[in-house]
Amino acid sequence: MLQEQFRPTASGAVYGVILNLRPQLQALGPALDKPPYGKPPQAPVLYIKPPNTYLPGGGEVYAPEGVEALEMGACLAIVIGRTATRVAEAQALDHVLGYAPAIDVCVAHESLHRPAIRQRCRDGFLPLGAVAAPVSGAVDVRVKINGKDAGGFSTADLVRPVARLIADVTDFMTLHAGDVLLAGLPPDGPQARLGDRVEARIEGVGVVGCVLTPEAFA
Repeated sequence: MLQEQFRPTASGAVYGVILNLRPQLQALGPALDKPPYGKPPQAPVLYIKPPNTYLPGGGEVYAPEGVEALEMGACLAIVIGRTATRVAEAQALDHVLGYAPAIDVCVAHESLHRPAIRQRCRDGFLPLGAVAAPVSGAVDVRVKINGKDAGGFSTADLVRPVARLIADVTDFMTLHAGDVLLAGLPPDGPQARLGDRVEARIEGVGVVGCVLTPEAFA
């Protein structure tokens, strides 16, 4: 049963976290010991999705001209409820307003060594559901395309669970009320094509959906 959802949703900056799922690290294997990495990450590896990417409640996601498919990364959005600076792991969850389902939309790209601004930060590239009270324990994060399961993961596979992630991030930067952490993305996120309907569902949290539409007809 989904928890009761409430407003407001997130309103601040969004910080995504990559390489925070054990299957990702396992898939990279020895590559993490080679340049440009040198060793597995010792701290959270972040990227930014600015507020222009918000698509509250879901809706139409516009694919850039010439792009026929987009990566759809279902993820757990952690919405910060009050200022967090150098927060201890034991107190980290006290700074959480709630959780929300999110779809981190991205234009497929090969380079991992340059910021994927054009690929990740387009308008409406973050369908975000309503905020629900935090749940305890691990939850399943699933994505469906046209009603069919397209993969997912359990938050039990997070390298840094929610409290540890908040503690590690706020060790070097402040998070403010309304900011969001996307806890992790599955490796090889599914791709949806124009006209597809996509849904991210998080057990005990909520659901958010979107439909891919060509930008030329926006």
